[in-house]
Amino acid sequence: MVDNDTIMENGRCIECGAMETDGLSCHEMFHFPLVWEHNDPELYALHFWLVSCYMIQHPSNYTEEGYKLQVKLFTDAYDHQWGTDYILRKNRELVAKAGKITNPLPNRQRKRSFKPWSMTIEDLYRGGEENAIGGIQKWRDAVRADIGK
Repeated sequence: MVDNDTIMENGRCIECGAMETDGLSCHEMFHFPLVWEHNDPELYALHFWLVSCYMIQHPSNYTEEGYKLQVKLFTDAYDHQWGTDYILRKNRELVAKAGKITNPLPNRQRKRSFKPWSMTIEDLYRGGEENAIGGIQKWRDAVRADIGK
């Protein structure tokens, strides 16, 4: 299965390892919490973490430098407990210095490699909207721990 941003083989994402759930790829599952955010300002406050967790687990979306910058921003924000406004300001600064951080190659031409993650979008999606805030917080913690390995 191929959608615009994900390649699933044998029911698994070839980058993050998330299992196809309810017939959805990991990228399709990612759209659900993006919609849920619009129903809950507390959930929307975690938008940076939601997007960062997903994108860090799919490095093919970035240039090599862009990926390193995303991981650095994530780890600095996590380790120093930065607030959302500060995170967004730092993100704008990093992108302005780096220029283009997203991968310019068409989806099918991108190099992908599998890395096991202790939690993926599949876990957040399965937990449902009512558990999304706690799910994103757990995912953020898991990604930080996995990056440190």
